[in-house]
Amino acid sequence: MDQSQIIKDFLQEELILFDEYLHNSVKSDNPRITEMVNYLFHSKGKRLRPILVLLTAKACGGIIPETYHGAVTVELLHSATLIHDDVIDKSEIRRGRRSVNAVYDNTQAVLIGDYLLSTALMESVKTNDLNIVRIISELGQNLSEGELNQFSLANNIIIDEKAYFDVIDKKTGSLMRASIVIGAITGGAGSEMISKFTSLGTILGICFQIRDDIFDYYNNDVGKPTGNDIREGKITLPLIYALRNAPRDLSEGMMHIIESRDYTEENIATLLEFAKEYRGVEYANNKMNEYLAEAESIISDFMFNSEIKTIMHLFISYLKERIY
Repeated sequence: MDQSQIIKDFLQEELILFDEYLHNSVKSDNPRITEMVNYLFHSKGKRLRPILVLLTAKACGGIIPETYHGAVTVELLHSATLIHDDVIDKSEIRRGRRSVNAVYDNTQAVLIGDYLLSTALMESVKTNDLNIVRIISELGQNLSEGELNQFSLANNIIIDEKAYFDVIDKKTGSLMRASIVIGAITGGAGSEMISKFTSLGTILGICFQIRDDIFDYYNNDVGKPTGNDIREGKITLPLIYALRNAPRDLSEGMMHIIESRDYTEENIATLLEFAKEYRGVEYANNKMNEYLAEAESIISDFMFNSEIKTIMHLFISYLKERIY
């Protein structure tokens, strides 16, 4: 079953209209900006965050124009952070294509990222809700703080599970949390319902990132090279667990590779196999499933119609089973 396609089919008309709002938001008389934006949005991506905005609003009472502006806001902010992340990480591949910084250069990539950030703020104002503008402002702070913390962990080679979860909550968690809350607000949800959606959004974001980190350990076509996180000095949950639970002499050997930053292809392969052998990937999967079970429970308690709840449960299944 292709859960993603079923969800998109359910929101087919809304996603078509979302694309119109998105493209209108980034229209420019500047040919350079138009060229770069067209390259960036040539591939639609998964649209997970706009889908969350639209689905939540639909569940809570209905989609209004402000919902679309909110969905565009989070998509632009997400796109801007991806561009900036690729510059920071010196990544040349994004979603199976050359990254914006690889096609144009770092300077132009940073500037077009800034342009998208500014456009996102303009779109947030169009929601006519100062609370949403506040959410977006706080989201920008969280994303920057998460990136800085991640850099610090990599630079200082800090192997700590709590610090890992703090980073992914600030980055992926905060973005999905904002998406789902904006949908709830524009859909007319009350404070109690918004609180439940806040918890749900946090869980979904964390699970999405854990799944993404697990991808780094396998040769699947996920739009980035296997072992790329390790090359960039990012020690994610599977390796954190293995380093903490493997025999001490083996862990010390792996730490020597990490501390010396000796990331040859052979050493990266060794670290990947080490994480698998000492149940790091299994642990990460189990952790993700624990969170997703909590998300399932939250959705089951909602008093929405059965069709909406079915789609929400499919979203959970998609996060669990997605292969890219």
